[in-house]
Amino acid sequence: MEENFRNVKKKRRKAIVDQNACVACGCCVKVCPMSAIEVWKGVFAKVNPDTCVGCGKCAKECPASVIEIREVQA
Repeated sequence: MEENFRNVKKKRRKAIVDQNACVACGCCVKVCPMSAIEVWKGVFAKVNPDTCVGCGKCAKECPASVIEIREVQA
């Protein structure tokens, strides 16, 4: 039974940006408590997956609704 727990992969929530639709307004950058988002070359928002905790504040703040929170393998 103990062996089953070792094989279970944990899932974590992460912010995912649709970079083709992002307007690079920076609203997500301002509200991210982990400083996990940056506007890359003034073109689109880019999320650092190692820093993002999946809180969802960026997705709620995004005026273009191009950020979603997804479950990803840890």
